[in-house]
Amino acid sequence: MKTLTDSEMEDISEAAAVAAENYIFSKVSKKEILDLELRVEFNQDKGLDVDVEIELFLDELSKADESLADQAAEVALDEIDRYVEKLSDSS
Repeated sequence: MKTLTDSEMEDISEAAAVAAENYIFSKVSKKEILDLELRVEFNQDKGLDVDVEIELFLDELSKADESLADQAAEVALDEIDRYVEKLSDSS
Protein backbone atom coordinates (compact mmCIF):
# COMPACT_ATOMS: atom_id res chain seq x y z
CA MET A 1 0.00 0.00 0.00
CA LYS A 2 1.13 3.53 -0.74
CA THR A 3 2.20 5.83 2.07
CA LEU A 4 -0.66 7.97 3.33
CA THR A 5 -0.47 11.72 2.99
CA ASP A 6 -0.96 14.03 5.97
CA SER A 7 -4.35 14.97 4.55
CA GLU A 8 -5.41 11.32 4.25
CA MET A 9 -4.27 10.60 7.80
CA GLU A 10 -6.24 13.61 9.03
CA ASP A 11 -9.37 12.45 7.17
CA ILE A 12 -8.98 8.92 8.53
CA SER A 13 -8.51 10.23 12.07
CA GLU A 14 -11.63 12.37 11.76
CA ALA A 15 -13.70 9.45 10.43
CA ALA A 16 -12.45 7.24 13.27
CA ALA A 17 -13.30 9.89 15.86
CA VAL A 18 -16.82 10.36 14.50
CA ALA A 19 -17.44 6.59 14.44
CA ALA A 20 -16.17 6.18 18.02
CA GLU A 21 -18.16 9.15 19.32
CA ASN A 22 -21.35 7.97 17.59
CA TYR A 23 -20.90 4.55 19.14
CA ILE A 24 -20.31 5.96 22.62
CA PHE A 25 -23.28 8.35 22.37
CA SER A 26 -25.49 5.46 21.25
CA LYS A 27 -24.67 3.71 24.55
CA VAL A 28 -24.65 6.61 27.06
CA SER A 29 -26.06 10.11 27.16
CA LYS A 30 -23.70 13.04 26.59
CA LYS A 31 -24.35 14.33 30.11
CA GLU A 32 -22.77 11.15 31.56
CA ILE A 33 -19.47 11.89 29.81
CA LEU A 34 -17.12 14.15 31.73
CA ASP A 35 -14.27 13.91 29.23
CA LEU A 36 -13.38 11.98 26.11
CA GLU A 37 -9.89 11.72 24.64
CA LEU A 38 -9.23 9.91 21.40
CA ARG A 39 -5.80 9.37 19.84
CA VAL A 40 -5.07 7.82 16.47
CA GLU A 41 -1.43 6.99 15.79
CA PHE A 42 -0.06 5.94 12.42
CA ASN A 43 3.13 3.95 11.85
CA GLN A 44 4.02 3.45 8.19
CA ASP A 45 7.52 2.01 8.62
CA LYS A 46 6.52 -1.51 7.56
CA GLY A 47 3.13 -1.30 5.92
CA LEU A 48 0.37 0.51 7.77
CA ASP A 49 -0.10 0.08 11.49
CA VAL A 50 -2.79 2.17 13.18
CA ASP A 51 -3.38 2.39 16.91
CA VAL A 52 -6.53 3.90 18.44
CA GLU A 53 -6.64 4.79 22.10
CA ILE A 54 -9.73 6.15 23.82
CA GLU A 55 -9.92 7.46 27.35
CA LEU A 56 -13.45 7.91 28.58
CA PHE A 57 -14.22 9.64 31.86
CA LEU A 58 -17.81 9.04 32.96
CA ASP A 59 -19.92 10.55 35.69
CA GLU A 60 -19.69 8.42 38.83
CA LEU A 61 -23.40 7.66 38.57
CA SER A 62 -23.08 6.29 35.04
CA LYS A 63 -23.98 2.64 34.64
CA ALA A 64 -22.01 2.30 31.40
CA ASP A 65 -19.96 -0.83 30.89
CA GLU A 66 -16.27 -0.35 31.72
CA SER A 67 -15.33 -1.79 28.34
CA LEU A 68 -17.16 0.99 26.45
CA ALA A 69 -13.92 2.78 25.49
CA ASP A 70 -12.41 -0.46 24.16
CA GLN A 71 -15.57 -1.21 22.18
CA ALA A 72 -15.51 2.30 20.72
CA ALA A 73 -11.84 1.86 19.76
CA GLU A 74 -12.79 -1.32 17.86
CA VAL A 75 -15.53 0.60 16.03
CA ALA A 76 -12.96 3.29 15.16
CA LEU A 77 -10.51 0.67 13.85
CA ASP A 78 -13.26 -0.88 11.72
CA GLU A 79 -13.98 2.56 10.25
CA ILE A 80 -10.26 3.06 9.54
CA ASP A 81 -10.16 -0.32 7.76
CA ARG A 82 -13.11 0.68 5.57
CA TYR A 83 -11.54 4.06 4.79
CA VAL A 84 -8.15 2.57 3.89
CA GLU A 85 -9.86 -0.06 1.74
CA LYS A 86 -11.65 2.70 -0.18
CA LEU A 87 -8.35 4.50 -0.71
CA SER A 88 -6.75 1.29 -1.96
CA ASP A 89 -9.62 0.63 -4.36
CA SER A 90 -9.42 4.13 -5.84
CA SER A 91 -5.67 4.03 -6.50
